[in-house]
Amino acid sequence: MARLLRPYPAWVRRPSVIFIFTVTLTGILNNNLVAPAIPDILAEFGEPARRSGLLVSLGSVAGIVVAPTVGLVADRVGRRPVLTACLIIFGAFGFGAALAPSFELLLAARFFQGFGSAGLINLAVALIGDYWSGTERTRIVGHNSAVLTVGLALLPLAAGFTTELFGWRTTFMFYTVAFGTAAWAWMTLDRRKPPRVPGLTEQLRGAAAAVRRPVPAATIATTFLVFMTIFGGVLTVMPVHLADRFALNAAERGFYLALPAFTSSLVAFNLARIRARWAPGVIVTFAAGLWVVAFLALGSAASLGLVATGALIFGLGEGSLVPTLQDVNVASAPDSQRGAVVAIWVGLARLGQTVGPLLGGLGIALVGTGPALTLAAALALAVAAVGWFGPFRALSRQPG
Repeated sequence: MARLLRPYPAWVRRPSVIFIFTVTLTGILNNNLVAPAIPDILAEFGEPARRSGLLVSLGSVAGIVVAPTVGLVADRVGRRPVLTACLIIFGAFGFGAALAPSFELLLAARFFQGFGSAGLINLAVALIGDYWSGTERTRIVGHNSAVLTVGLALLPLAAGFTTELFGWRTTFMFYTVAFGTAAWAWMTLDRRKPPRVPGLTEQLRGAAAAVRRPVPAATIATTFLVFMTIFGGVLTVMPVHLADRFALNAAERGFYLALPAFTSSLVAFNLARIRARWAPGVIVTFAAGLWVVAFLALGSAASLGLVATGALIFGLGEGSLVPTLQDVNVASAPDSQRGAVVAIWVGLARLGQTVGPLLGGLGIALVGTGPALTLAAALALAVAAVGWFGPFRALSRQPG
């Protein structure tokens, strides 16, 4: 358990880091159970490959609006009721997706499931900001991101093998673990409200003012590009690419989709050391540069060895890029607006998660999977430009 560096709010009992990690892991089930099974789902319902983007993006589209709303409500009424409700909704519609008799009803279940998933990862990060600061906060954010990426490594493998052995509907039954996490949230978090609840107008003005400042605005804009790239390139185009070009089955696709998480988790576990050595602008630029190399390799790969190399390089960038953006966003948020600011960050991440798969599906239809992966390098280059020329350059490295 990390040492507490500042007083934490009296209105909520301090949760364990294991609980926070569990909420994060539950949240990433949303799309990472789906990705290895995409070709199987499309085949069962007789849908074309271009509709793969809808299958991924509809799980995130609700979060564009819901995530900021969740943050505002959590700042007003407390984390416990909001987080518990999100987990129950997520589990219920995930179970519904497993039973969907048609592709249209599956898409509907994925859409409503997104209402629940919108509050999970952002509230986990907000809880870290509630109780830790400085180097310790960076360390916990890095560990949380590493746990997330370890999950990203294991979940596609588990989903791929389960889909191959028992079918994708059995894979979707993993969504019901959200009910157990909801019970844990209800028992762990304190039921009292914040001691001072601002008026809604005051709260909205405070959140708007906070996210208009250069650094929070830059983290939000960069996050949109980052998640558009991840969800469009890796989670939408790459599964179809592996199936079409290399004729891999669901279990094999799961293995290659899991590879980035191994290098990503290694880097994320060492985020505090990295932040003590380099400023955020340098980290963002270098990590996005690695993505440029990775997507060029993935798009042009003639062998699975080059695919594996590109995937591992992608993970090296992801492991420092995403948690650095999270940490800078949390650090820039006022205490009274943390839930809202983090949730707006997640809302733009959800927008990226929605737009990316649609662009990925369009890219598959227009130019094919290989060129679509190569085009994703342009998005990574834009992220590198923001890191080098944007307000991140004014930030100093995290004190060690």
